[in-house]
Amino acid sequence: MPAQFATLIVIIFILYLFWADLREDHGTSNAVWIPMIWMFLAGSRYFSQWLDLGQPIDPRDVYKDGSPVDAAVFGALIVAGAAVLGRRGLDWGRLLLENKWIGFYFLFCAVSVVWSDDSFVSLKRWVKAMGDVVMALVVLTEQRPIEAMGTLLKRLAFVVLPLSVLFIKFYPELGRAYHMAAPMYTGVATSKNTLGQICLISGIYFCWVLLYRWREEVDRGGIARIGVYALFVVMVAWLLYMASSATSVACWLVVAGFFGAARVPALAAEPRRLVVLLGSAIALFAMLETAFGVSDWIIASLGRSRDLTTRVPMWELLLSLNTNPLIGVGFESFWSGERLGIVWRQFPGIIQAHNGYVDLYLNLGVIGLLLLLVGIGAGVAGAIRELESDYAGSLLRIAFVVTVLLNNWTEASIKPVSIMFVILCMGILTGATGEEPEEGEEDPHV
Repeated sequence: MPAQFATLIVIIFILYLFWADLREDHGTSNAVWIPMIWMFLAGSRYFSQWLDLGQPIDPRDVYKDGSPVDAAVFGALIVAGAAVLGRRGLDWGRLLLENKWIGFYFLFCAVSVVWSDDSFVSLKRWVKAMGDVVMALVVLTEQRPIEAMGTLLKRLAFVVLPLSVLFIKFYPELGRAYHMAAPMYTGVATSKNTLGQICLISGIYFCWVLLYRWREEVDRGGIARIGVYALFVVMVAWLLYMASSATSVACWLVVAGFFGAARVPALAAEPRRLVVLLGSAIALFAMLETAFGVSDWIIASLGRSRDLTTRVPMWELLLSLNTNPLIGVGFESFWSGERLGIVWRQFPGIIQAHNGYVDLYLNLGVIGLLLLLVGIGAGVAGAIRELESDYAGSLLRIAFVVTVLLNNWTEASIKPVSIMFVILCMGILTGATGEEPEEGEEDPHV
């Protein structure tokens, strides 16, 4: 098939999906487009890279501060999101009270700018990290936040997944890269792992819809709607296969198993039993790992070497460098200066530890790492408490958190301008409600 004809088909398909989606009333406002654009740029290519489409992409450029154009685009999105929150009358006092540990984490990140190598650069990255929070709050302050999450993730998938298939199949100069002379399929993203993350998030959403919301979807769009979602699941599976992102595949399988177990009548009738089951599964894994080292078998089954493709030796080198074990080197400041030169002499081109917990420790020390983990734990506890009032919605939130925690083991997922950080915030933040419009008053959510 000629590339031009394939492009036309994909464009028509995307336009049809949006036309059908926009015809419906999801109970969400137009403000959802703001985090959708943010996540599209974070999960694919920055705006300046889309302008230079076809030029070779150096992943190191994504870590740098980027062009003034990118700074302006992300800044405008943050301002737009903050304006939406201001109009909605967000109760900041309640939000901070119910998420105090996350608040302490971001406060510590801000303070750490003082002892970073380049305080100005560190501060700019902190502002971008707060942008992830703003995007999540725009969604959570919708009158129907779970529906808003679905609208966001669905529209993101409508664009990213078909374009990724198009790029890989018909525009190899756009959808592929090369590492050690071997092809690496990236789709619309800048790396195979980023493509894997996009597919992972989309796959989780569509699995959740097909398992828990299929009746509502049939009522809205007929059985054809389910067929479209099933097609997207197949698309996700194919893209994950092409990307060969073992971490994303493993996370998807874990979450799909979690969704399946949660449908067991005995667990659905008593949601607390699901929590006990999860805790028991974690404890069992810990015992099996201690006794038999089952992680080696899991790693091998995913086609990876036992040293996680040289990651363990890299972690050993990173942890041997001179960083403050309590407070780190400052927010997002480790990968710079002399330290970067030392790492690149042994691991050229590496700009992250490929383990988010190691990255957090290097940048923020034990204090920053513990603050974030305690904040995540408190957020999960909040989602668990809501299982009885909104079973399906709470499962989706818990799945978000589980996904990020697992993905963060082999990829630095909790970073500024990150789709994984946005969904983590959507999963753990509670108390994000605005003022309800009075009868006859214009809805401030629009």
